[in-house]
Amino acid sequence: MAVPRRDMWHSRLVSVLKVLLPLIALVLLSTLFLFSRKINPEDAIPYASVNAENRLRDPKMTDAGFAGMTSDGSSLTIAADEAKPTAEGGALKLVQGLLQTPDGAKTELASAAVALDSAQKMIELTDGAELHASNGYVVQAQGFGVSTADTRVESRGPISAIGPGGQLTADHMVLSQQAAAGPYLLVFNGKVRLLYQPKR
Repeated sequence: MAVPRRDMWHSRLVSVLKVLLPLIALVLLSTLFLFSRKINPEDAIPYASVNAENRLRDPKMTDAGFAGMTSDGSSLTIAADEAKPTAEGGALKLVQGLLQTPDGAKTELASAAVALDSAQKMIELTDGAELHASNGYVVQAQGFGVSTADTRVESRGPISAIGPGGQLTADHMVLSQQAAAGPYLLVFNGKVRLLYQPKR
């Protein structure tokens, strides 16, 4: 009995494809390896750019921050470029802070370094500090003590300030609430000298 011509053609096609398809697959695989980009095993992993030994020897945190509420309802936030642990609690460098009292007044703080004293509930702005009060005063001092328990910012030593009335110097400055549920005032005391500069 003769095999139909159509079946013969089909059998030959299958035989040819059995050889041809694996060859095509091999060609494709070889071109894949031929044109692929070479991987350099010495290339650094993006997230492994930190020297682990240095970090273990000198532990620190970058882009650190502190946020909290005082007992009288003021919000206090501190952001620092770098933070290091210390025996007292911690130290931060290149600091920006914001104190917002319940009456809506905002006081901006800045210093080169900050020390956190957990036991005393104080944040000590050191190495030259600046305070921008919402009433227009810009106060500079060697340092400020900022309480985390209640709303109180106190200068460490004498201050110099520029405000709506002119330039002034004083032995001491404190920003605090005057009484329970009372107003928040910026008070200069000690030897206060004002160079009055009226607006023109």
